[in-house]
Amino acid sequence: MSAQNPCMSCGACCAYFRVSFYWGECQSAGGTVPDSQVIAVSPHLVAMSGTEQKPARCVNLMGDVGGCVRCSIYEQRSSTCREFAASWEDGSHNPSCDRARAAHGLAPLEPLEPLWQPPQTPEMTPVVA
Repeated sequence: MSAQNPCMSCGACCAYFRVSFYWGECQSAGGTVPDSQVIAVSPHLVAMSGTEQKPARCVNLMGDVGGCVRCSIYEQRSSTCREFAASWEDGSHNPSCDRARAAHGLAPLEPLEPLWQPPQTPEMTPVVA
């Protein structure tokens, strides 16, 4: 994730949603998520510690929501975390991102403008009558 990624100055999803996933993603079952960072929430699901209660805040979220944040287990995070996209990150809107941001008083993310546009040649330049 680059420094340009809006997630690096947000963290709202990590401090709003219950982050649950199949227990098979835990290290004791051959996965990557450290067992010490989860709590069982059902016979087949675990949640990131801190997100099983309200107000939620993942114990691995470092920093202040809306400021400079990072995940202390980023390389070992669950599929739930890996698959959650910021609004417009992949070109599509994510209402869940907006909801988490709003809960922390943050404005929704705006679609990104393309950084590069091909130069227009005379035959491609629109004619305004």
